[in-house]
Amino acid sequence: MKTYLGKMRGQRRKRARVGWQDALWSWIGAFTGMAVICWLSSAWLSQQLLIVGSFGATSVLIYAAPESPFAQPSHVLFGSMLSAGIGVACYQLLGTSPLSMSLAVSLSVLGMQLTHTVHPPGAAAALIAVAGGASVHQLGWWYPLLPIGAGSVLMLIIAILVNNLARHRRYPNYW
Repeated sequence: MKTYLGKMRGQRRKRARVGWQDALWSWIGAFTGMAVICWLSSAWLSQQLLIVGSFGATSVLIYAAPESPFAQPSHVLFGSMLSAGIGVACYQLLGTSPLSMSLAVSLSVLGMQLTHTVHPPGAAAALIAVAGGASVHQLGWWYPLLPIGAGSVLMLIIAILVNNLARHRRYPNYW
């Protein structure tokens, strides 16, 4: 029991400081990515849902932690779309229920791990597919493609363009 409880203490770790230049590049990327999605949503695709809460978390990964495995393009795109599809299936089979929400998240985690495409916001996309309300439910099987797939592609394009403007950044590390 002592060993088990001891694991919960964690370990001391020296945290690397983020410089103002790196933080500024992260801000530029996050602002640009979300601005493009919001502009497209309001001006061009006003009848379609394009803004999804999981895109906020995706922004953190691809702009502030572009070296993370969770931020690499295959993870962002396929992890998110796979999870969104799992969420749609759970909603269509079980409706909006605690069981459906729990299965959507847990099955998306399982699916992303088995396909080596873990992207934490993907689990949020799965949950949104179930709990997102009428505007999400009306999309049905389109939800994994638009907004999740299209939004992910747009954000990835911007991440590739913005992250590589800085000399000290490289994105992606792999596809």
